[in-house]
Amino acid sequence: MDATDTAAAPQDPVPRITREELVTALASAQPPALFEVLPPGYWRKSHLPGAINAPPSEAVAIITAQVPHHDADIVVYCWDPG
Repeated sequence: MDATDTAAAPQDPVPRITREELVTALASAQPPALFEVLPPGYWRKSHLPGAINAPPSEAVAIITAQVPHHDADIVVYCWDPG
């Protein structure tokens, strides 16, 4: 076994979609699970319809519990001030 066999593969970047792509995906026969990764206060104030709140400290556990199939499509979003 050479060094390339044991080296960690670089991680793929997280795919991004546009708002239009999200609207289309959510309207499809098999929409993705939608998660807002912000503290609960932000989610209560405003969130996309159908979004599940997954606060940053709990996001992995919540998403894993809500979407047990690893091949399921999910969309994770948060607030971006810029």
